[in-house]
Amino acid sequence: MSILRYAIYRFGTMLLTLLVVSVLVFVIINLPPGDYLSNQIAELKASGQSAGVAKAEFLRKEYALDRALWEQYMIWMGFMPGPHGFSGLIQGNFGWSFEFDRPVREIVGDSLWLTVLVNMAAIVFVYALALPLGVIAAAKSRTWIDYTSAFVGYLGLATPNFLLALILYYYGRKYLNIPIGGLMDPSFEGQPLNWEKIKSIMVHLIVPTIVIGTAGASAMMQRLRANMLDELGKPYVETAIAKGMAPSRMLTKYPLRVAFNPFVADIGNLLPSMVSGSVLVSVVMGLQTIGPALLTALKTQDQFLSAFILMFVALLTLIGTMISDILLVMLDPRIRYEGRES
Repeated sequence: MSILRYAIYRFGTMLLTLLVVSVLVFVIINLPPGDYLSNQIAELKASGQSAGVAKAEFLRKEYALDRALWEQYMIWMGFMPGPHGFSGLIQGNFGWSFEFDRPVREIVGDSLWLTVLVNMAAIVFVYALALPLGVIAAAKSRTWIDYTSAFVGYLGLATPNFLLALILYYYGRKYLNIPIGGLMDPSFEGQPLNWEKIKSIMVHLIVPTIVIGTAGASAMMQRLRANMLDELGKPYVETAIAKGMAPSRMLTKYPLRVAFNPFVADIGNLLPSMVSGSVLVSVVMGLQTIGPALLTALKTQDQFLSAFILMFVALLTLIGTMISDILLVMLDPRIRYEGRES
């Protein structure tokens, strides 16, 4: 199977998986009793506000929340006509947020690309830090370099993200004059993208990138070091050295390529774990990502907003997994996805 055919195959399986995930997301969100509007109706009836009850009942019918659960799902996805015809996710309609009283598209519009930007910057930071440190720690095993990198790695894993954020904000502001809070200067919010806005975003990205990426970099560095040490102890390494191959060339030509497989495979898990793990960090730092919106939506049972954000995170997971699978096929000739010949 060629790389192109495999990529097409993986894209098809990704779409099928995303469809299954959409069912699970919708069912899980509707597991708690009631929803935003039914809870609001109960509160309004208790306080005797009949006008508010009428409006909430109208919204239930307007967004098909008075129908069976399977019908709600089909209408939400756009597989079945609702009160406004075919108007679901596949048609580009993300739904309505009852908590914010605005379309979901408006709420997550800027947050989506800022979320991707923050987490892509964190992933670059993770790989840029973990790859050289993991290789050096393995090559200099049981030396002060190895022990120092291990100590830093364990410290990164043990420090909570929100605590690291507060520490970096305090000392970054005090000694380096790094701006505190948000992903850009407030004067640029809602403004078109220009060079000054890009510079502001890049400066504001420094602390969030370090905070979100530190734990992932520490874990990946330790994993790469362990994989490298396992490969360096194998007979083919001793044979290559005995034949006069330079240690640096031998290190990059054989052990690193083999140890790099789990490193690439982690792409599928790294991106969604960072998105989900950065929710609390986003709240602490005041970042304009989807994290705070997801937290609010889940607390208030704002189902359309929370369902769309969870679907977005699932999409990132599947895209990351697909990319890692394709890269593994390209990097490691031992991996084959053809059917086994009899």
